[in-house]
Amino acid sequence: MDPNYSILIVFLTGVAELWLAIPLGLVLKLSPLSTAVTAALGSVTSALIVAFAGSNLRSRFLKWRYGSDENLKKGRYFKIWNKYGVVGLGILSPLLFGAPLGTVVGIIFGAERNRLLLWIIIGIIIWSAGLTAAVYLGTITIYPEI
Repeated sequence: MDPNYSILIVFLTGVAELWLAIPLGLVLKLSPLSTAVTAALGSVTSALIVAFAGSNLRSRFLKWRYGSDENLKKGRYFKIWNKYGVVGLGILSPLLFGAPLGTVVGIIFGAERNRLLLWIIIGIIIWSAGLTAAVYLGTITIYPEI
């Protein structure tokens, strides 16, 4: 397969799901560095799209689900948000439920967009590097077959 098509496939898969894009990139015979960077760029792209489109949807969602900001602040999820904040969400969301959904959650809870994106991108970079290394090293045979 043409490497350009492989990169495009990994990028588009990264837009949807980082955890799927990395093993796919290695299966398509991309280098680990190309795989990690391409998957991360796809995931960052989806987070940016959600962040810039999602701020307009926040008020509609709050009105539909909670009625107001006050009802949101009484819930269990808001207590978790207060405990871990933007940094915790940014670092953990690519691992737990994906960068786009993490961005949506941050926007719903009223996180400042630039700070949220900074930490989401840091989380994407950390998990892209870590998962790529884990998958790549897990596929290397230490002892050659006899």
